[in-house]
Amino acid sequence: MTSTKTNSLADRLSGVSAGLGFLGRALGSRYNPLLAQVVVTRRCNLACGYCNEYDDFSDPVPLADLLARVDHLASLKTASITFTGGEPLLHPELDKVIKAARDHGMIVTMITNGFKLTKSWIERLNVAGLQGMQISIDNLKPDEISMKSLHSVERKLGLLQQHAKFKVNVNSVLGVSGDRTQDVVTVAETAAKYGLQHSVGVLHDHTGTLKPLSPAQHEAYAQVTKISPSVVHTLNYWLFQKNLMHGKSNDWKCRAGARYLYVTEDGKVHWCSQQRGYPGIPLLEYGREDIRREFHTEKSCSPTCTLSCVHQMSMFDRYRGAQKPSAPVMASAAE
Repeated sequence: MTSTKTNSLADRLSGVSAGLGFLGRALGSRYNPLLAQVVVTRRCNLACGYCNEYDDFSDPVPLADLLARVDHLASLKTASITFTGGEPLLHPELDKVIKAARDHGMIVTMITNGFKLTKSWIERLNVAGLQGMQISIDNLKPDEISMKSLHSVERKLGLLQQHAKFKVNVNSVLGVSGDRTQDVVTVAETAAKYGLQHSVGVLHDHTGTLKPLSPAQHEAYAQVTKISPSVVHTLNYWLFQKNLMHGKSNDWKCRAGARYLYVTEDGKVHWCSQQRGYPGIPLLEYGREDIRREFHTEKSCSPTCTLSCVHQMSMFDRYRGAQKPSAPVMASAAE
């Protein structure tokens, strides 16, 4: 039995309590964020060809700034935070930020490529109270499109199996490379070998919209969901992936900027990682009226959006709160 699973009664009750608290905030109000993704550093140790969310030179966001952002998100009654980058493990005080968010009662997770994981880091994350980690692995060996390879980080999966007290999900992206499609199946099988959950996403372009899948990629998707059946797979499939994978758009109300916030390293709020530039308001100035406005703002990019976190956080308001079109001036995603 691996330490990544919740085995004790206390752990199970803690998980139930967090879930009920999240659901209460989702159903009890429209105008509080359910998830904020917070960039702790834009710098990454890798340079994957399909990614536009990193650089190779930025300093970590100062701890005091991150703590102020966490405090403000708590004041907005944010239910959960995911710390991301770049590569968040390049921030030397990441565990202090995680603890601050946990002290506010928020659900706290992170996204990493796993290269910088060590036993020491895992133990620091345990102590800080991290509840979930997504580790990204796209292929078996690195190439110019994705350097997030199983060959590079399989040993890290063993460390997580042995030492992590938080839940671990291995995520792969289909569509990165046609000749590496079957690699995703092997990654899913390896994750299962280590007792870890696996999920699969579909590759989006620089605007966050779908890059069509080939027949081989459709088959790989079907195989992976059988290897690692999960609520996440099922939810994503019925929320948006089924239509997109068959060339159809989705009719839904995107609540980015309200239920979901993307906070860049400079502390500004954006719709998402692929639509940076709007609203572009500093988080510390972001309030209820901003949330209310964005909750009721229709996003023109939503019909073919592939961003699972935004779909998931928007689903609670699927049938409430009408939206009206808006045409903000969008900055380039590369800015």
